[in-house]
Amino acid sequence: QVQLVESGGGLVQAGSSLRLSCAASGSIFSINVMGWYRQAPGKQRERVASITFFKTTNYADSVKGRFTISRDNAKNTVYLQMNSLKPEDTAVYYCALTYPRQGDSPSYWGQGTQVTVSS
Repeated sequence: QVQLVESGGGLVQAGSSLRLSCAASGSIFSINVMGWYRQAPGKQRERVASITFFKTTNYADSVKGRFTISRDNAKNTVYLQMNSLKPEDTAVYYCALTYPRQGDSPSYWGQGTQVTVSS
């Protein structure tokens, strides 16, 4: 079993920055993809960014140039640096772990951390 624990959410003003962290523990296979998803009220959950074990990254168009995903494989931790935050970035942010050999959908989710951006 794998546990994902997020931290770093909060309430900030537009234009500010936040850094989210997600620590994974348990029986983790090396070949994995870690990612961040978000869900705003009344909207579907969407993928924000992902990073492979070999550190290839992918971003949603809405966050390109503002958000940066990174990971520390030795610590099984993934980060999301969010700059130039906008009110539309307000959502619950979830960390997820995917095993590509098992498909595209995440196998494990964190509990979520709230990010609120005021205008």
